[in-house]
Amino acid sequence: MSQADSAFDALARDLMSAFEAGGTAPWSEARFDDLALRVFGWQWAHNPVYRRFCEGRGATPDTVRSWTEMPAVPTSAFKVLDLAPGPVEATFRTSGTSRGGERRGRHGVRSLALYRASALPTLRAHLAPDGERLRILSLIPSAAAVPESSLARMMAFAEEEIGDGRGGSFARADFSLDLAGFARAAAQAAEEGVAVWVAGTAFAFVHLIDARARGEVPSVALPPGARVMETGGFKGRSREVSKPELYDGIGAALGVGVADIVNEYGMTELLSQFYDGVAGSTDRPAPAERWHRGPPWLRTRVVDPTTLAPVPEGRKGLLLHVDLANLGSVAAVLTEDVGVARDGAIRVLGRAEGAEPRGCSLTLEELLAVRSPELG
Repeated sequence: MSQADSAFDALARDLMSAFEAGGTAPWSEARFDDLALRVFGWQWAHNPVYRRFCEGRGATPDTVRSWTEMPAVPTSAFKVLDLAPGPVEATFRTSGTSRGGERRGRHGVRSLALYRASALPTLRAHLAPDGERLRILSLIPSAAAVPESSLARMMAFAEEEIGDGRGGSFARADFSLDLAGFARAAAQAAEEGVAVWVAGTAFAFVHLIDARARGEVPSVALPPGARVMETGGFKGRSREVSKPELYDGIGAALGVGVADIVNEYGMTELLSQFYDGVAGSTDRPAPAERWHRGPPWLRTRVVDPTTLAPVPEGRKGLLLHVDLANLGSVAAVLTEDVGVARDGAIRVLGRAEGAEPRGCSLTLEELLAVRSPELG
């Protein structure tokens, strides 16, 4: 085993222990910084492209003293650079194509166990806080059908650890839906009175709502305690609906309340996710008023689109995430999502309009400039 592999395995074990023990309780700045600087140290030492990029900014393990000083790579870099050095257990790809037919983003995952350790605590906290086993009925294709989908893999983790073993996926590899099969499974769960979790992209739920309106599938009154996870996903689709309309439609189709619906915000380039509350909580605000929170090992800064300087809390800018679960690639990721932050929570306002934000474009140019042919 190489020195890089040994160091990675040791740090990954420490991170997984911290994830499993930490739950969703906030970490102190010192605790986050301690692990973040260790992650940065490994990536600086063993990720050649990232190290050269950091050196160009004068950022080394000796000069970086806080997670806020870790240089971030833009999500666009995942389309053109291999940011996961060494062997990987899986490669996840973004859906569809991007502007001008560019390549899909790809994220090499060195340790699926680390991804699992990051995903499960937040899934449990927001969808199964009482530790119960749930009948998971998914409108997301299975990991076997779409092995390059990080969302499908996350749902596989959920089925193994949270599911009752009698659920299943009712979406095909092309994301078309078996709504008749789903309706039968939902009716069976209702008859048995078991706790149900329905998961799907926003567009999958639109298909369900439209099929119900056409009389192609019946409405289902799920048992009390049912909960729904909606993951967004209108990008590149022909039909969008507002969130209130979507959630009203989901409620009418499944017999759940708006408080039972949780939105998950994640991205291929990150191995941790944000949620906008706990399903079924009585004090949940209306969907438009909800804020997303990530686990304690995921932190976000909001930065100016041009200068990448931090903006004051409450002012909108680009979301820059530092995800310690990204040990095997790059932890600091600059997105093209516009949002605001408040008290450790974020609200995503949409994508930056028009061309790639100037700050992201310049950062990508820096990364491409330090790439050598052998590093690809």
